Amino acid sequence: MRAQWLTQERLRQQDLYKEFIEEASKCYIDALQHAQADIPSLVTLYTKIGRMRIFSSPNVIDSAERIGRKILDTYLEPDRSFIELREMVKNNSIDILQEFTKACRDEFESLRTPQL
Repeated sequence: MRAQWLTQERLRQQDLYKEFIEEASKCYIDALQHAQADIPSLVTLYTKIGRMRIFSSPNVIDSAERIGRKILDTYLEPDRSFIELREMVKNNSIDILQEFTKACRDEFESLRTPQL
């Protein structure tokens, strides 16, 4: 029973991380293109961060919080043109999720390692 419960919890965690990645991506692209913040999407994003605080590792939470701050700061910057977005893709600066995905992988890997 315990193994089944842990498996279900891990699946819920994976779903939350997937949802966060999707929402953060949408919010970041919106922030790059608009000065007017999409408040409902930001609320959804921060709700997911709040849910992560219940069961995620400190590294995952810290990374998610940095992404949230980056998105908020980006709304205050000038809008990016399509050419600027293309350059960001080319030099990989558009991907603000690398650190978060690595923290998630590390967390799941630590859960797979048997604890003595």
